[in-house]
Order: sequence, then C-alpha cells, then structure tokens
Amino acid sequence: MQTQLFIDGAFTDGVEGRTIEVFDPHDGSLIANVAEATGADVDRAVAAAKRAYPAWKSMAASDRGRLLLKLADAIEANAEELAQLETRDTGHPIRDSRGLDVPRTAAQFRYFGGMADKYLGSVVPVDRGFLDYVIREPLGVVGSIVPWNFPLMFVSWKMAPALAAGNCVVMKPSELTPMTALRFAEITAEVGFPPGVINMLPGYGQTAGARLVSHPDVAKISFTGSTPVGRMIAGQAAVNGTRVHLELGGKGANIVFADATLPKAVGGTAFGIFHNQGQACIAASRLIVHESIADEFLERFLALASSIRVGDPKSPDTEMGPLTSPMHRDRVLSYVKIATDEGGEVLLGGKPPSDPSLAGGCYVEPTVVRAKPGTRVTCEEVFGPFMTVQTFSTDDEALAIANETDFGLGGGLWTNDLSRAHKMARELNAGMVWINSYKRAHPGSPFGGMGSSGYGREMGFEAMHEYTEAKAVWVNIDADIPPFYPRG
Repeated sequence: MQTQLFIDGAFTDGVEGRTIEVFDPHDGSLIANVAEATGADVDRAVAAAKRAYPAWKSMAASDRGRLLLKLADAIEANAEELAQLETRDTGHPIRDSRGLDVPRTAAQFRYFGGMADKYLGSVVPVDRGFLDYVIREPLGVVGSIVPWNFPLMFVSWKMAPALAAGNCVVMKPSELTPMTALRFAEITAEVGFPPGVINMLPGYGQTAGARLVSHPDVAKISFTGSTPVGRMIAGQAAVNGTRVHLELGGKGANIVFADATLPKAVGGTAFGIFHNQGQACIAASRLIVHESIADEFLERFLALASSIRVGDPKSPDTEMGPLTSPMHRDRVLSYVKIATDEGGEVLLGGKPPSDPSLAGGCYVEPTVVRAKPGTRVTCEEVFGPFMTVQTFSTDDEALAIANETDFGLGGGLWTNDLSRAHKMARELNAGMVWINSYKRAHPGSPFGGMGSSGYGREMGFEAMHEYTEAKAVWVNIDADIPPFYPRG
C-alpha cells in the first residue's frame, strides 16, 4: 500500500512529517499510517501542476485521450486489488466494490478518454463579412476535494473530465479513506502521465483543504461534501475569484403512487436507501407513499429490509457493511432519538446489530421511521441507512411533501401513468429524477443538483463545460469593410 503524498510524479513524505491513522470500519484495526499534507505540501503540488500545465494543455487532445484510455485499462487490470482496498478502507461490501465502484471508475476514464478529441467548439452566425468562432480552453490548475463515501469513484468523476479538457489536478482525498486514491496515483505514474499533471494529497480540510481553496494559482475548486462546508468553500474561493463547483448534500424524495408495480418499487427503494449503508447524497431517504397502498408497501418493504445481510464487508454474501467511521455511526444513531423526540415511530432498526462478531465495528441496522411532515428527520440529511416514511392522498400533496426541503439533488417516482410521471419529473425540485428506478448514473448523464445541493454538473458534456472556458474569436474576412474611423 502506498502511504506517502504523490507530488510531481513521485511519492514523498509531507513537509512537516505528520501522519494520519487510517482504520478499518469493520473492526477498528489500523490499516496504515498515511502521510498528512499541510499547506506547504499544497504549495509544492500546485507549483508542480503549474509547471506541468503548459505542456499538458498543448498536448494533442487525442494523445491525452489515449492516456486516459490506457488508465481505464490499468484500473480494470488491477480491479481486484482496488476492490479489496476500497472495501477494507470504507466498509463497502466487496460485491459492490467489485461490481459497481471499480467498473464505474474505469468507465469514467474510458468515456472521457473518448471525449478528449471530440469536445467541439462552435461557429456563431454574426454580421456579414465576419467569422466568429468559439473555442473551449482549459482553466489551468484545478483543485479537487472528494469525500469518504465513494473515494475511488469520486476520483474519476472529478479527475477524468478535468484531465481530458487539458487541466492539471491537485486532489485532496478524505483523511478517512485515502488508500485507493494513493494506489490510483501510483497507477497513473505507471501508465505514463507526465509528472505534475496529477497530484494526490491526503490531509485535513482545515489545513490542506483550506490552503487549496485559497491558493492564488488554483483556477477552480471542485468539491463534493456537506452543504455547510460547501458554503464555506464558496466564500473562501471568492476572495481570489476562483471558480467553484459544488456537489453537496441531498434528501431524496422517493414517491410511490397507488398504481406502482409494488415488487419493483419495494426492491428499488431498498437499493436506493440501503446501498452503501445509505452513505450517498442521492440516497432515497424519504419514502412518500400513497395512503391506499402504504400498509401493503410497508409490509413488503420491512420484510425485505429485515432480510438484508449485514456483516463483514469482505464476505461476498454481505449486502450491507459498516458505516465508514465511529463518529459517523454515532451521528446516524443520534437521529433515532431525534425522530422519537419529534413524535416519530421507529418501524425497524435504529440500533447496532446484535451479532457479537460486529460489536467492534461501525454498524447500524437498516432503519425505517414513520415521521411527521416538517420535522428534522424529514428535512436534514442523515447520510446513513435511515429512511423516513410519509403518506399522501393527492398528487399535489405528494409534490408539496417532496419539495419541502432546501435540497434539490435527486428524486424518484414509481407509477405506470406516463403523463403523471413526466409532469411530476418536471415539477420536482431536483437535478436528477428517476422514473420507476432509483440511483442510476452513467458517465454521459449530467449529475448535480440545485438549492442546498449545490451547483455545477459532473459527467457528460456538461462536465467538460465545467473544466473549460469559452473564448470568442472574431475575424474580419471581407476586405471591403473599412475600419471604424477611415482616414482618407
């Protein structure tokens, strides 16, 4: 396992020599002591990226694309190692690390590797005698800050479009889950990325993160994380006029109408909330179900949720592993008390599993709470295997409940009425809406939210827009057009 910082194409200790203890959330055992980046290390990395930028920007887009495609191949060649490391570091069940996290990471680099030489400018129809064309240029040095819930996959979400567009990247992975990010950095060196183009700095937000956000040579900050931290970053970046892209929290509304196909709605809802232990900004954390089918739906759903296999994430049979840290486990459990204090009813879970073999880990049972409208548990992001249940009688009531939070990331609905589906999708305050499914993503589909869920988009052509700026070029192509102030 790599445990050093990755700066200018080489692994190195931090300037101050400090380290971060990284623990296994299954049993609390120590995985590694990883070098801690501080402000001085950020300065080194940004300087390296700034030196590398002119050559990387000038490289033929097709050559950048070939490197990204080569990187995708290398990720797949090291898939089992990366999956095992991700599972041990985060608590993701190995079936998910193998089947979702690593393949999606490779897919991102493959998609943007193909995009690199196909991202086109445009020609604008303007006045006769002039040609006006628009080119898209990279920004320069991009600072990326990624969270702990999908550390490997989020590396690809931010790194792939930024590199394809011609930027250099300084990335700060979470201090809780840095292991796959460091192995990824090693792979980029193995496949031939030039020194300085990619830099990886595990560290704390208040030191390394703060310096990255405030650095005058960083052209853009791309941040995924909590809404309060995102707002703070936006304020800090504004001092230098640094561009900011924020992918923040969510409180996903998942509406089940009376005409829904129940088996599909039940299974899709369970995946939407319990995949990755509910540690996802797009989690289906609010079930809003029609009153006429609420009892039947809950009977089926609670039976399915009770059968989810919670256990050691390294076991291929495990469906739900531990939360990523003890601090976060305690935070999720604190919302059970909040729910009951607000008059909610715990229908399932709300506590650690009784299995003694899991006593040393960060486990929480699948939890379902019947909640009242407008309470904290229906409006605040819990970020765990914690789902609230509310009922509705009319479509307008369902929409009002769904839109009562400040978040606007993702939402889902289950219905066989096509007209209703399109109408509700249009009216939901969300950057993404799933119809008769939940939590789908693809490298070509824009991912992002509105309101307290942030702004900007990951993936697709929209992501390339995020990492480039437009330059308009005017050409006088008609010799008969005089200057504005002719003389003689």
